Amino acid sequence: MRDAHAINLSWLLRLRWGAVVAQAALILGAHFVLEMHLPLVPLFATIGVAVLSNAALGVWSRKPRAVHGWTLWGVMALDVVLLTVLLAFSGGPFNPFSTLYLVHIALAAVVLRARWTWTLVALALGCFGALFVRHLWMPGEDAHAAHHHMDAVRMHLEGMWAAFGLAAAVIVYFVQRVTRALAEREAELDASREVTARNEKLAALATLAAGAAHELSTPLSTIAVVARELERRGELSPASREDAQLIRQQVARCRDILVQMAADAGASHGEAFVPLSPALLVDGALEGLRGRERVQVDVQGAPPGEVMSVPARALTHAIRGVVKNALQASSESARVELVLTRQEAGWRLLVKDEGSGMAAEVLSRAGEPFFTTKPQGEGMGLGLFLARAVLDQLGGRLEVRSVPGKGTHVELTWPARSLRQFDPLSPVARGASLLEPGT
Repeated sequence: MRDAHAINLSWLLRLRWGAVVAQAALILGAHFVLEMHLPLVPLFATIGVAVLSNAALGVWSRKPRAVHGWTLWGVMALDVVLLTVLLAFSGGPFNPFSTLYLVHIALAAVVLRARWTWTLVALALGCFGALFVRHLWMPGEDAHAAHHHMDAVRMHLEGMWAAFGLAAAVIVYFVQRVTRALAEREAELDASREVTARNEKLAALATLAAGAAHELSTPLSTIAVVARELERRGELSPASREDAQLIRQQVARCRDILVQMAADAGASHGEAFVPLSPALLVDGALEGLRGRERVQVDVQGAPPGEVMSVPARALTHAIRGVVKNALQASSESARVELVLTRQEAGWRLLVKDEGSGMAAEVLSRAGEPFFTTKPQGEGMGLGLFLARAVLDQLGGRLEVRSVPGKGTHVELTWPARSLRQFDPLSPVARGASLLEPGT
């Protein structure tokens, strides 16, 4: 991501190229159209210095390097000196385009710090003052006639009007474009800070999950022992013995989950990208999901035999969490539509439910960790949070659209080839595997 000085330098380079073209056009127009017979050799030699310096600066700026405030000041100071030379050969302070000094001062006020700006102001004042000491008069008029001839005065005023319009247009254009570029950079920084904050929360969740795996192992072992002892009691009815056996089976399942959580939290290596067909991705996301029979799956636009390269476990858990939320938001008889579409840039998965939808204030908080509107015990508000984190890591995005009374649409997109390398040791990868999304 480029810093503010680099952005300012790129636009300053463009402005200087525009200034070179405008200066050349003005000189040629005054010389041949207005027949003012300007000294073309020194004028175009000065423009040549601007061209060479801008070309060298463009080559220098192509390589990634730090751009400092003094670099911008040096470029703008050179422009002030070159403008002074041009004015010295074309009427000095009587040239109406001497107002272009204000352009450099205005731009300096936008892109430079106060001390650099005031230094440039002092330089511009000194250069402008030097024009009163020595300069060439406008050809075609002597010094005395220039003060008394009405045509010369009118031409000067018209030139000042044109110079004012040019200066105003350059200032407004440059300031707006630089401001827009800086605003885009601030938006990128905000997005980066948001991702960093999300990863910090995921790291905390991974640590919490590892601690839970450690702390819960002992009480679960106790429950398993007690359930086994209950099974062995002869006075229990067959139904009670089956209940005790079910308790022990569920405890064993919980212990397997905790073992996997602990292994994932302390893993020295993580999940790799694997080739996966669209059908296997959907099947993996829906496997063992309660209410799977209500999910209507439609895969569109995928050529036969095409596979995607993804971190299978993290992505299937992310999709599973979104589908689980959709099933819970819908009635027992309502269907949930899952549409996976192959697009030119990648894949698009749309999950649509027929639930009650979300109000605007709820929708604005959807995806925050531990925010949920579900009854207590049915969810922790982590499904969308973890899904968005996984997709961000893949270079994709997750968008939620909902209208109260008309259901919710969740759109997941990711590139055909990941734009970023999926870091399996990141909190995103561990968070997606440590916690059940959608709970």
